[in-house]
Amino acid sequence: MGDILRDMPVEGVCRLTLNRPDALNSLTYAMYAELIGHLEAVRYDHDVRVVLLTGAGRGFCAGHDIRGAGKPDWVPEGLGKAQFQQRVMAKLGQIPLLMRALPQPVICAVNGVTAGAGYPIAIAADMTIAARSAKFVNAFHNAGTGHEMGFSYLLPRLVGLQRAAELMLTGRPVMAEEAERIGLILRCVEDDALMEEALKLAEAVMVNSPIGIALTKSSLQFNVDAPSLEAAIEMENRAIFMSQSTADTAEKRAAFIEKRKPLFKGE
Repeated sequence: MGDILRDMPVEGVCRLTLNRPDALNSLTYAMYAELIGHLEAVRYDHDVRVVLLTGAGRGFCAGHDIRGAGKPDWVPEGLGKAQFQQRVMAKLGQIPLLMRALPQPVICAVNGVTAGAGYPIAIAADMTIAARSAKFVNAFHNAGTGHEMGFSYLLPRLVGLQRAAELMLTGRPVMAEEAERIGLILRCVEDDALMEEALKLAEAVMVNSPIGIALTKSSLQFNVDAPSLEAAIEMENRAIFMSQSTADTAEKRAAFIEKRKPLFKGE
């Protein structure tokens, strides 16, 4: 068993739990590869409607384990420092890309501290909720800059350019209540209600057809940088046409009219 647990707490929800609680779930090279493997597998799993990412114990993720990360087995021996780092970061950068590319929405439930590499992973989710005790720490300056893994792309799109500049250039921590107020996360909840609230959010998503959710997520991701309103509307129109031709969308409409839970078949 690896250091990431996979289970289904309710039907349709795949929960991935970073599971090195004694190290505040700091990431080893093996964990990066393992997380990538889980995300790639989930992408084609029809039974998974929502992905829920969280951490075991007192924290979500303390970032890269600088003392016990092991070796990246995808990097050959004998490379120079720059060549080594280029290959390491290319692999790590796949994580937020995969999270955004999944057809399933990704919900991140942040319990306790998230720092370093854990920070961009948390905010790469489609929706992030955090326990009231959670804290977001930009520890990247300890490695030389104030960003990695798409942080400089993700953060300003959530909080705006000037606030992102302050958080990236100073590295100051953000507590959960402020994170909610500035739009860094969807909402802050009581610590003991975090998982319950995350599953409620997942359930609210799953009443809609899988293809409708996948196409809506895709449109949202592409249209945030659409070159024009016209281009955004054209993408939405194509998604609508595709979705409305499916039996699952007809089932969603029927369930709404009949006031019952929909039964989707992937048709």
